[in-house]
Amino acid sequence: MHLEVKDNKDLGAKPSVINIHNETVCNDNFRTAIWTGEYLQLTVMSIPAGGEIGLEMHEHLDQFIRVESGCANVYMGETKRDVKLVGRVNPNYAIIIPAGAWHNIINTCSCPLKVYSVYAPKQHAFGTIHKTKLESDLAED
Repeated sequence: MHLEVKDNKDLGAKPSVINIHNETVCNDNFRTAIWTGEYLQLTVMSIPAGGEIGLEMHEHLDQFIRVESGCANVYMGETKRDVKLVGRVNPNYAIIIPAGAWHNIINTCSCPLKVYSVYAPKQHAFGTIHKTKLESDLAED
């Protein structure tokens, strides 16, 4: 029962088996929600060269991010003023962000950074598609 995400449609909370590598590296949107359940969400992201996720903190959820292609610097801290470089990542690295941690990921490569992100509980509305970071920022406000 291998499924492909068609036309950037969120698969919803149905049982699914997908090729997460293909879904991630083929995504050209800043963020696309590909599976949204009641307690967990899977998104794929494409961050352009020199781009970033943006400094943020999720008070009530944990986040797991895996790098599929590209490279980046990861910044974290307990407070907004405390954020500092904690590591450099490339393919096959995971970034684990506990609830309440300030964080940012900045693409340091000349190609898009391709990652997938698991939020628990979910962070974005079912079917979320943000083509750009600006679109994402405007939707979050």
